[in-house]
Amino acid sequence: MSLRTLARFAPRALARAATTSALSRCQRTSSILSARPSSFLRTQQVSAFSTSVFRRAIAGEVDEEVSAKLASEIEFENDVKQNEPLPASIKDFMDNSPWKIEDVAGKEDVILTRTFGDEKITVSFSIADLHNYEPDMMEDDQAMEDELDDIETGRSPQDQRGGAADLANEANEDLEAGADEAAVPVRLNVVIEKPNKGALNVEALAQDGAIVVENLYYYADPKLAHSSDANAVHAAQDTYPGPPFGSLDEDLQILMERYLEERGVTQQLALFAPDYMDYKEQKEYVAWLQNVKGFIDA
Repeated sequence: MSLRTLARFAPRALARAATTSALSRCQRTSSILSARPSSFLRTQQVSAFSTSVFRRAIAGEVDEEVSAKLASEIEFENDVKQNEPLPASIKDFMDNSPWKIEDVAGKEDVILTRTFGDEKITVSFSIADLHNYEPDMMEDDQAMEDELDDIETGRSPQDQRGGAADLANEANEDLEAGADEAAVPVRLNVVIEKPNKGALNVEALAQDGAIVVENLYYYADPKLAHSSDANAVHAAQDTYPGPPFGSLDEDLQILMERYLEERGVTQQLALFAPDYMDYKEQKEYVAWLQNVKGFIDA
């Protein structure tokens, strides 16, 4: 995930903390009011429904602040867009690949289509993978704990403190250096159709510049290979899926990977998909900001 995306998520955590603080203040105020005489409460209840308060509520006192904040976010995103060139992987793919890109504004899915002889090939992926991605830090945490244990058992207390601090600093530096380099894996749904012959459906991951095949299915009805229809999804679940791809003969796995490469499911696509997913997410985010601002201003 890009640093820009991470930067957007950080203020949300602060907002939740502020909300929790505000709620606690409200709870304290509520407890104070409950301890006061009932006459005071009756006075407050009557004033709460005054005409002036009602008019202010209709006017929307926060609308202008929300609109201004949204405008600031839009301006920031546009400035970032102007200063960031289109990734080379996207430009190269658009200029030199046989794929046609179908990217509908407001939709999460991106669809690539092409023909190969009498075959119709479709590759789809979704920006939802970017929102749902949660890096698995357990292995890194365990490695860090093991190194700290080695330091504690092999050094004096003073050296232990220095060694642990050095190790923590080194880990932080590695994290900062690689924050914008770690690519979110993209799930690809590849469908290869032949007239009157059904379809092959390949589920794969595009990650670190490589295509990793996870599952391979065959459907006599090509509709079952496309997951957009609920009836097709249900029917596909009743179809024998075939063995796990990793359990196939290694030579067959290699040949199937070459089969996909000949049809354009290549390293070029593996580099394009994660970058385009991030690029599209930014476009959709700016459009979302503009739509929300237009609603607030109306």
